[in-house]
Amino acid sequence: MLCAQGVAAPLMLSSFLLQLVRANLPSGCLIASDILSCTNLGLDQVPVELPVMVATLDFTYNHIESLEEGCFAGLFNIDTIRLAHNQLSRLTPGTFRNTSNIRHLDLSSNQLQIIEQHYFQDLVGIQELLLYNNRIVRVESKALSGLRNLRKAYLSHNRLTDFPFFSIQEHTNLTLDLSSNRMSSLPVKDIEALEESLQRGLFLHNNTLTCDCSIYIMFKQWEHRSFNAVRDFREEHTCLPHGEHRAQVRFLQHVKLFENCPLKLQEETESLTAKAGYSKKLDCRTSLNGTHLTYWWVSPNKEYIAPPGNNNTLRMYANGTLEILAAQERDSGVYLCMAQNHQESRNTTYEVNVTVLMPHPEQDSFNTGFTTLLGCVVSLILVLMYLYLTPCRCWCRKQPLPVTPSPANECSAQSSILTPTPPATTEGPGRKVSNNKHVVFLEPIKEAQNGRPRAALALEHPKLAVTRSDADSVTSVFSDTTIVP
Repeated sequence: MLCAQGVAAPLMLSSFLLQLVRANLPSGCLIASDILSCTNLGLDQVPVELPVMVATLDFTYNHIESLEEGCFAGLFNIDTIRLAHNQLSRLTPGTFRNTSNIRHLDLSSNQLQIIEQHYFQDLVGIQELLLYNNRIVRVESKALSGLRNLRKAYLSHNRLTDFPFFSIQEHTNLTLDLSSNRMSSLPVKDIEALEESLQRGLFLHNNTLTCDCSIYIMFKQWEHRSFNAVRDFREEHTCLPHGEHRAQVRFLQHVKLFENCPLKLQEETESLTAKAGYSKKLDCRTSLNGTHLTYWWVSPNKEYIAPPGNNNTLRMYANGTLEILAAQERDSGVYLCMAQNHQESRNTTYEVNVTVLMPHPEQDSFNTGFTTLLGCVVSLILVLMYLYLTPCRCWCRKQPLPVTPSPANECSAQSSILTPTPPATTEGPGRKVSNNKHVVFLEPIKEAQNGRPRAALALEHPKLAVTRSDADSVTSVFSDTTIVP
């Protein structure tokens, strides 16, 4: 009864608190577990009092125009906030103060115009940021700085004319959707300076780009590397010849439009092998000529290498050659060489696939097997030498041994075992031991001598193989034991 009361009391208190919280929430809000849903209720602001333990807030399809400073503070379990399809035009500084544990924020389909640098600086744990279908015309350079956990940022269907690509260099794995905006040109150099993992996550289709050779060659390189951004949206990569909006062409299909572009794709990929611990030189092959060429490499670890190299494992020469000083298994992979002629604004790329050959484990196993075989052969030879070449200290005679061993005629148990020809003993009446084989373990004998079984080493009893020089010591072990063959 006491246990029942102890359980019922917290449940009643929890129910009372839940009713109290419901009383302070707008009519129509639903609470299910740690989820609070107040969708499509015509709200013009976020409720002042929110359940402390809530993890997901859903205020989509309302008329919220602004968010007050610290309006989500005190929600220690908050993980997801959904504010899509509202009328937010800007965010008050400190809106997300003390909410660093938020991972998903949906501000899509609002009226945001400028993404200021203070908007998300408190969201250090943010992983997914939805800003698509707004009226964004500019993203400030530090708006995404410090958000090292950011994995997905969607800014499609806005009014962006440019984007600070250099500001996302600190991110290692980011999917950035900038499709369906109003960008007429792209900072190709800034984009190519990003790590390949970042370039793979850039979606730039359905923009109002002016047809340009540098953009064309970048998209062709992405196509050559099977980037999802190009593979999945191949027909949506379009441009306007000379900026003419009435004539739209596809970058990757109207190839004839770009056949006079000085930029050429290097389709060939060279494959080389290198021995572990040895140096290997990689040549940067290019069709560009002149004295105004500059080279740099990108290693499989996404490290940019320029002369003189990293002074550790890679060395680079002025002619573009890259040397792997002491190849290791981690140096295997695709090395990308980029050559650029600044005077003619031309560049090419070249890929080298390097495979570092490590010592073959089969060689070690062969050596071990050969050594084992040789040891067995040597051991066999030694055993045979011991069997056939060891002198018999008891001067074995051809005549049968006396029944009662005497000091003059006794042979040790060891010598009887190692004698090439077994003694003429009988295993039973009328049966002799075979004289045509060399016996190491003698067969047991039924006949008794002086009331004791004769000393023998039976095949069925290998533990009876005793190598002592005293023959009586062998029989003494069995003085009180009868052997049954």
